[in-house]
Amino acid sequence: MKGVERRLLGCVPRWVTVVLGVLAAGQGVLVVVQAELLVRAVAGLDAGPLPWLAGAVAGRAALAWVVTVVAGRAAARVKRGLREGLLAVPGAGPSGAGSPGGRVTLLTRGLDAVDPFFTGYVPQLLAACVVPVVVLARLVSVDWASAVVVAVTVPLVPVFGALVGMRTAAVTVRQWESLRRLGGHFRDVVAGLSTLRAFGRAEHQSGVVRRLADGHRRASVRALRVAFLSSLVLELVCALSVALVAVPVGLRLLEGRMALSAGLLVLVLTPEVYLPLRALGQRFHASAEGVAAAEEAFAVLDTSAGSPVVGSAGGRVVAGGAPEIVLRDVTVRYPGSREAALSGVSLRVAAGERVAVAGPSGAGKSTLLLVLAGLVRPESGRVLVDGVDLADLDLEAWRARLGWVPQRPHLFAASVADNIRLGDPGAGDARVVEAARAAGAAEFVAGLPEGYATVLGEGGAGLSAGQRQRVAVARAYLAGGDVMLLDEPTARLDLRSERLLVDAAVRLLEGRTAVLVAHRTALLGVADRVVRLEGGRVAGEVARGEVAA
Repeated sequence: MKGVERRLLGCVPRWVTVVLGVLAAGQGVLVVVQAELLVRAVAGLDAGPLPWLAGAVAGRAALAWVVTVVAGRAAARVKRGLREGLLAVPGAGPSGAGSPGGRVTLLTRGLDAVDPFFTGYVPQLLAACVVPVVVLARLVSVDWASAVVVAVTVPLVPVFGALVGMRTAAVTVRQWESLRRLGGHFRDVVAGLSTLRAFGRAEHQSGVVRRLADGHRRASVRALRVAFLSSLVLELVCALSVALVAVPVGLRLLEGRMALSAGLLVLVLTPEVYLPLRALGQRFHASAEGVAAAEEAFAVLDTSAGSPVVGSAGGRVVAGGAPEIVLRDVTVRYPGSREAALSGVSLRVAAGERVAVAGPSGAGKSTLLLVLAGLVRPESGRVLVDGVDLADLDLEAWRARLGWVPQRPHLFAASVADNIRLGDPGAGDARVVEAARAAGAAEFVAGLPEGYATVLGEGGAGLSAGQRQRVAVARAYLAGGDVMLLDEPTARLDLRSERLLVDAAVRLLEGRTAVLVAHRTALLGVADRVVRLEGGRVAGEVARGEVAA
């Protein structure tokens, strides 16, 4: 069993495995009882055992139903835990799993594929460990020669199954990766369809989706081909093994050297030894996609754990007011990355100062904001807030002092007022209107069909990019934090929207300590100082007069 499979089993209580093992043993006993009753009825031409035979069959069905219920509930519990863990991860996972589309695919189709592992593979694995032993023990008491042949040939089934299974695992991982790419890309295309149509790129993306779908189709066919090959190999091995027992038993029956009842019992029980192992191969293929998805889910969770949130509840609380923030030799390296996202960054942001951070993509600008927000812990170095290490602060209290305006703010399927009120859920209508005016959003909100009561689509559907950004600024203004973090809020905006947003940013940042990630000149002009990052290091600074120039 692979590490990811052991980890999946570790997500359920131990009693679940014990119960499934007991149920498997019960099924093994009923298999022997059923065979005994059938042989008695046939060899003795007696209908008396038939009612008991029907009871044994019903008992096996009842045990199978109980197994399904217990395993199904275990699967639901594990999926719920994994989904809650993934939803709590703020950053992107490896291999694109943390992108919006990839994360959606993993949370839905990916984790749903875990069901066959618990409802099929795990119960069948326990049955394959228990049932052959029970049946083989009965065969030994009936005919030791046949039992020896069975004992010698049984190990061949898992050996051949493992050889094909290694190939199956690799093919299934590729199939899952192609599905994740397809689902993630399709979701992103649908989300940006209006923009693609505006720029005439919809047909191009249709071709991209078509190529991804074709790649997934080919990967699925390869996985099915290997699955059919596995079934053929296991069926062939089991058929030959049963034949090695059946032929000598038939000859001994013809020669009169073996009782009819004993021969029939051997012939009925022998296939039951191999049946759980054959079914295990089928269940393995059915669960392979879920195991691949679970492995990716664990990788996302491990990545998050490797870069844990700093601070904790119950830590120190610094007095209010615009604080001084100092970074001293801060280095951040994400798990699995050889290059540091930030390397020895030292920076001082005075109380009430507005510092803009510029630099090429991948320079570490967004990572710097994540460090300040307490979402990423530095590998080394310190972040001081009014002289207190950020790692010692109460996380909730520090977050309450932050205002955040991302490059792509998320608006929910709720009214405009409710989206703004996220900055302060207890704010009244008057404060919501005040925040909208400060953000320059009051004008376009007044033009909406129902004003502040207008219900937006998920993601802010119905508003332009500039309008969504101004709602995000209003949200941050309403939060009233002492520290403002802005991550390229003017990206993708036209000049008029940019001007409106910059004017709103001036009002938002007044009297607050602020760090702005910016490329465009208009937003850089709001800053008192511009710090340039390159390759995760501070490459230089520009003072206020030079910024204005």
